[in-house]
Amino acid sequence: MALDEIKISKAIIESYNKKLLESLNLDVAVVGAGPAGMCCGYYLAKKRKKVAIFEKRISVGGGMWAGGIMFNEIVVQKEAKEILDEFGISTQLYEKGYYLADSIESVSAICLKAIKEGVRIFNLLSAEDVLVREGRVLGLVLNWTAVEMAGLHVDPISIKAKFVVDATGHAAEVVRIVEKKSGIKLKTKTGRIMGEESMWAEIAERTIVKNSREACPGLYVCGMSANTVFGGPRMGPIFGGMLLSGRKVAQDILKRLR
Repeated sequence: MALDEIKISKAIIESYNKKLLESLNLDVAVVGAGPAGMCCGYYLAKKRKKVAIFEKRISVGGGMWAGGIMFNEIVVQKEAKEILDEFGISTQLYEKGYYLADSIESVSAICLKAIKEGVRIFNLLSAEDVLVREGRVLGLVLNWTAVEMAGLHVDPISIKAKFVVDATGHAAEVVRIVEKKSGIKLKTKTGRIMGEESMWAEIAERTIVKNSREACPGLYVCGMSANTVFGGPRMGPIFGGMLLSGRKVAQDILKRLR
């Protein structure tokens, strides 16, 4: 069969446009397709909520791909192993309370399961602003990452969502936009971003779940964004807290969507 380059281009453009148009009104918009963001999306979509994840990079997975110091192994604690089991990820007991998993398998499995449940993932799109009405975040302003990197003046597009989740990791990019531009007081002790502390895995793995909550009306944080916003240590290459964090935010939002 002869292949026609124009038909190939037409198929891609038509299909992507359809997917994007169907994602302009969402139940939940997640920014950041790391393990916490994808896990959050998975548990929301599993309950048939309309979810899209917007990732600024070309690939998903955040820091999980690289494991620790580019050794592609990750550690999870006992409490999070059931999430890896749900995703069908192979684990190996290292010693009591410590489980090993292959980081490549983990990212691939989480991404595939999230998509199969109905999560739409858009890569190479950055959140450059938020929609705010009467003190509540109710959507995102998006542009191509390439536009941001090139410093071009190109106007963005907007999407609406009942809830937005900042899963952008250490940078807490969406919350920083809200803090800088909206005048909304955050639900932290200071009303502002508290900042990330030095590594302490034991404390960080507890606080990241505790801190995974609503940062301001309509905007939740999960993953390392949670400890950046509410204040807590980083945890290094143990990823159980990330997964538990994503699931917790999904569960909290589901209660409100009911």
